[in-house]
Amino acid sequence: MDEIRKFNRKAWDRQSAGGSRWCRPVGDEIIERAKSGSWEVILTPNRPVPREWFGDLHGRTVLCLGSGGGQQAPVLSAAGARVVSFDLSQEQLAKDRQVADAHDLILETVAGDMADLSGFADESFDLVFHPVSNVFVPDLAPVWNECVRVLRPGGDLLSGFMNPFYYLFDHDELECGGPPLACFRLPYSDRDRHGADGPLAPPGDDGEAIEFSHSLESQIGGQLAAGLVLLDLYEDWWDDESTPLNQLMPTTIATRARRPRQ
Repeated sequence: MDEIRKFNRKAWDRQSAGGSRWCRPVGDEIIERAKSGSWEVILTPNRPVPREWFGDLHGRTVLCLGSGGGQQAPVLSAAGARVVSFDLSQEQLAKDRQVADAHDLILETVAGDMADLSGFADESFDLVFHPVSNVFVPDLAPVWNECVRVLRPGGDLLSGFMNPFYYLFDHDELECGGPPLACFRLPYSDRDRHGADGPLAPPGDDGEAIEFSHSLESQIGGQLAAGLVLLDLYEDWWDDESTPLNQLMPTTIATRARRPRQ
């Protein structure tokens, strides 16, 4: 577990330095519009999160969980929330800090593992905003349990995650023009594919992190088992350049779940 966490931290630091889509800070105009009340953020590749999922953000405490990169956290802060950005990658957090400092935003950055939020007291947040990132942890139960613990009663968890069927396919083959043939057993793990017993090689130039698929039972059922109540969900498509599967199915899902008041 520690080996995977260290590997993924280095991989994301490297990917962040390379400037992928998920590592490019938003521009000044995005922040200025958010300050005036015109803003949107994503949990999944493209579809904006419905504004009603947030309610009135002014003065609310928000934990952005695994969403560093200078994108969602600064926008939510500019929209009036008191934001803590919690991410494994220091490079990603530095980009949140960069945007916050440039626009005098109230935004705290904390590095750590999403399955361990012990640095935060019980019932610390009104909202947890968790875009697609739990694909980088092998076990979701600790993540959901920690989210529930730090949420205040009546608080919401907004989460994005991969459609588990995405991992049935060999994406290297798809990118080379191969047919979309199911070839992996679910749940999928990069460790199983590349050798679970051997040491992890240093991240390559592409900065690819180790990924794990999770079933809908683990994703949605896991939130329910942790004590949340599901309020809403939607699916999202990606783009053909990112994956040929985009022509066949939505690749991601977003959920809104609430910690009951009693």
